[in-house]
Amino acid sequence: MKFNQALLIIDAQQELMDGNQKESAVFNKDQLIQNINIVIKKAIEANVEVVFVRDLDVSEGKGTGFQVHTEIQMPTGATIFDKLATNSFHGTGLLKYLKDKKVEHVVIMGCKTQYCIDTAVRTATVSNLDVTLVGDGHSTTDNDVISAEQIIKHHNNTLHGHYNVEHFSMVRTSEEDLFHPTHDSYR
Repeated sequence: MKFNQALLIIDAQQELMDGNQKESAVFNKDQLIQNINIVIKKAIEANVEVVFVRDLDVSEGKGTGFQVHTEIQMPTGATIFDKLATNSFHGTGLLKYLKDKKVEHVVIMGCKTQYCIDTAVRTATVSNLDVTLVGDGHSTTDNDVISAEQIIKHHNNTLHGHYNVEHFSMVRTSEEDLFHPTHDSYR
């Protein structure tokens, strides 16, 4: 069965990923970038739309720090939305864009796990989209309570099987065939 799909890469921006004077780089940054590039290549091969979302708070919404990380192989003509909120769907036109394209399944990657990634997964499921969260395709930084690695593991555990009645999320790795969703086998 053919699904309309999109790869959604959230806040994979230069300064957010590399860090700055106030914050460190995200956990396992080099591997994250490699995994994002692997999945972008798979999306292109599968003729899947690639969409980037940038946070206007990063690098005050300007300059090199605001842009998608230079090591990420952003496809020519990729769609970009800029957001002010933690929620990639709030005030951006992203949901309308996906609905206009009749997207039923989104693959989500990016930063930061406990904020924008978690919110995007949950919002997508209540917006009638099935979600595949790439378990090795999102990252964050340590906080005062737990490490970035623990935050990532916790969210992968919590969001695998997270549902809002008809639609839910699954966590898979970048090495899997992400654009052949397996949600129906769990319904």
